[in-house]
Amino acid sequence: MSSKLRSGIFAALAAGGLVALALSQVALAQDAQRVRVRGTVESLSGDKLVVKMREGGDAAITLKAGWKVGGITKASVEDIKPGDFVGVASLPKGSGPDGAIEVLIFPASMKGTGEGNRPWDAQPNSQMTNATVSNAVKSVDGHTITLTYQGKEKTITIADGTPIVTLAPATKDDLKTGAGVIVTGEEAADGTISASQVAVGLNGITPPM
Repeated sequence: MSSKLRSGIFAALAAGGLVALALSQVALAQDAQRVRVRGTVESLSGDKLVVKMREGGDAAITLKAGWKVGGITKASVEDIKPGDFVGVASLPKGSGPDGAIEVLIFPASMKGTGEGNRPWDAQPNSQMTNATVSNAVKSVDGHTITLTYQGKEKTITIADGTPIVTLAPATKDDLKTGAGVIVTGEEAADGTISASQVAVGLNGITPPM
């Protein structure tokens, strides 16, 4: 597996006035380490974003020229249909199917983005699978979906209460104090962090990725 495939990150893409969030595979720069910062906005001043991290403490992020912002909004399990392209973070559940810890429904225009299965850092031992839904079955434990990717299949259960989101347009004005964000950036040897994309939860949503 190439380093590009292993490095799944959320990146904001702009097309005219529409901004969407997509999984992108970007090789690490030799002098920087890829990092994900999750938390809430403390402040935004010019190109300086301060995030109160979910682990505690603050992260000061320098936003690169031309930086973009993408929105994340609530969806439901009923929105997942056969043929949809989704990103599912999951955890193993003994001998049965993996259990979803979050689901991202991609817009149709982004079908195929970052297809594959790779380690993820939402929780220890979690994985991220970007794939097309080939089957969706209601079960007593919620929903079970079968994903197809790169000639393979993976079955994942989605329990009631699992965060399910999709992408929506957003602007820099949505980066208000207290808004939930996830920022994928680069940490230099001196500890400074820079980024060109910010994903923000809309209408009080905390990005679950």
